[in-house]
Amino acid sequence: MRADNSQHVIDAARQRAAATRSRAVAALRRMDATGQPVSFEAVAREADVSRSWLYTQSDLRAEISRLRERRDSVRTMPQVPAQQRASHSSLLRRLEAATARNRHLEKENRQLREQIARSYGELRTTKIGRFPKAG
Repeated sequence: MRADNSQHVIDAARQRAAATRSRAVAALRRMDATGQPVSFEAVAREADVSRSWLYTQSDLRAEISRLRERRDSVRTMPQVPAQQRASHSSLLRRLEAATARNRHLEKENRQLREQIARSYGELRTTKIGRFPKAG
């Protein structure tokens, strides 16, 4: 008669299930701690588990949903780190520089329009001078 090895198979299955769950929990914690976007697909990829398995785990499913909702409600736009944000005085200087540039360009445009108008006038005078009026 053969020995009953079913207990070994059951133990191995329990160990695989525990390892899978441990990888999923660790991936979820790591992603949350580093600020990575949390989704079922991202957690499954990070933990090397299937998305369908994640959906069957009610506590993990609830945590993924909670983290997704928190991220969506907190961030509508990407946050710029504090050390990279422009100061009020820096923004004011940039605005002043842009305003000065706009004034310069408006002046230049005005001068060019006047120059074009004079050139058209001179051209018209030249054409009219070449063709005397019939009378």
